[in-house]
Amino acid sequence: MKSKTINIFHEINPFLGLIAMFITQDIVMKIFFKEKKIINNKFLIPNNSSVILAPTHRSRWDGLILTMAMGRRVTKKDCRFMVTKSEMIGIQGWFLKRLGCFSINQLSPSLSVLRYAVDLIVKKRQLVVFPEGKINKYGKKIVLKEGLFRLAKLAKKKASFITIIPIGIAYSEVSPKFRSDFSLCFGEPLIISDNINFSINEFNKILHEKMTTAENEALKIVGR
Repeated sequence: MKSKTINIFHEINPFLGLIAMFITQDIVMKIFFKEKKIINNKFLIPNNSSVILAPTHRSRWDGLILTMAMGRRVTKKDCRFMVTKSEMIGIQGWFLKRLGCFSINQLSPSLSVLRYAVDLIVKKRQLVVFPEGKINKYGKKIVLKEGLFRLAKLAKKKASFITIIPIGIAYSEVSPKFRSDFSLCFGEPLIISDNINFSINEFNKILHEKMTTAENEALKIVGR
């Protein structure tokens, strides 16, 4: 099983990672967006903690914004994105795999993928999971996927506690346009420990509320 996991999942290519970070953050993001606002809300980056980032998902730009706010330059850790299989096709998939992304079948996740994700959490990497499961362009109220909760519960068996960070991302335009604005807001962390015994529905309700609160604050900043 271990040999298959190594063949399926790639470590981040350090050279490609540096090039991608320079192109996206120092060139593309600066040119495309006019105003960029990160709302900390007295947020302190957890040190030596198992972290899962749980952002709203409104645009394909979300990944780049998360990397700017919580990537290597800020936390000294790379963001590892869990994405759908459709994102990992062709040339795009080749690059994404070498930049820390891995795919999951949302309807029937394989055991190797779950083990890999849990391993990332336990090793205190930064795993990014979009609880909405797909781009929810207009922010419609939808039922969150169950995968994040299940991952956290599995990882909790090997870690003292898991820190889940709700994040709201907002744009001045529903579909981000050239020279538009964006804002990212950190919500109140949700801690999974031995003292917490949520059901999936209870967990998703609390997480959704925290994500929505963070997003509403971000929306105010961009004038929506």
